[in-house]
Amino acid sequence: MFDSVPGYEGTSGGGDGAYLPPPMPSMPMPVPEASSHPEWHDNIPSISEGRAWEAFEDYVSSKCCYSSGPIRDGVITNMESFAPYRYRLETFTEARSTELSQEPYTGQCVDAGIQRAPGPWEIAAQPPSYFTEHEDTIRVPYTSSLKKCEPCDGMGMKPCSSCTGTGSKVCSQCNGSGQCADNNTACYNCNGSGREKCSSCSGSGSKMCNTCDGKGKLLVFVNLKVKWSTEKDDYVAQDSSGLRMEKLVKVSGKELFRDAQIMVYPVLGFPDVSVAQASERLIRDHQVKYTKNSRILQQRQTIELITITKVNYTWKEKPYVYYVYGNELKVNAEDYPATCCCCSVM
Repeated sequence: MFDSVPGYEGTSGGGDGAYLPPPMPSMPMPVPEASSHPEWHDNIPSISEGRAWEAFEDYVSSKCCYSSGPIRDGVITNMESFAPYRYRLETFTEARSTELSQEPYTGQCVDAGIQRAPGPWEIAAQPPSYFTEHEDTIRVPYTSSLKKCEPCDGMGMKPCSSCTGTGSKVCSQCNGSGQCADNNTACYNCNGSGREKCSSCSGSGSKMCNTCDGKGKLLVFVNLKVKWSTEKDDYVAQDSSGLRMEKLVKVSGKELFRDAQIMVYPVLGFPDVSVAQASERLIRDHQVKYTKNSRILQQRQTIELITITKVNYTWKEKPYVYYVYGNELKVNAEDYPATCCCCSVM
């Protein structure tokens, strides 16, 4: 049926429609002229010994099975500051797919064939604020038609599954014998018949069809699914602190650079060549990857200086290390020496 709707051939139900490639841009994006960036700030911020120990204390107190002994008796012996650059590219995309949907017919407009249905990318959809995840469902105009409900063959009623359409079931009290087991008298529940009225269908033998709500007809139409997503990739310049770089994903740093437009272009003139190369590589990768089945609405690139403080301390004459990192002063202490149970390291 829907093979006859131009632009929606092969649309199927079940919500598993593939994402549709967007139309080609009417003209290529203009390449901006090279612009000068503000002076890059590459000094390494640091925190005080007192602040580093306070962050450590807060971290330990948040762990139910960490003893406070190292906090009471531990002594900082050395602190080192590191500040790797983190380049982040975010691409805000819109993807569209279609699926065949249906609902009970109660007099809704049937408009298939009145005029050409708009194509999936011709339908207006209001995006949320940039870099906000959201999904929307829009009924495609001029695709609605009627069909007979197949489960009930258009009758609106189906045989009751509990009693197989008979309206009665074996009596639950006498198990179909018609007699009471204790005194051989007629069963009071079924009056000796051995069968009782089916409670599911109230004895009618049929129930309303749930598919069509008893209408016998279904309105069938195409739904457009629109999904807005933010695709993100990070690059952290080489760092010798020893902290695992995946720890930096959820923290913020000192922002050195921010650029947002429909299509961003690689960072120019950055003192760390690896960051400039990462910018060029990730921008190219995003444009290739996310223009196949979606369209890019906005991109944003940032460069941050992430502060990492490596703290060496001793407790009971043994050396240990913990890290304080990010503006949020997150702590990582994988070798914390005083746990009272087996718990996962966070």
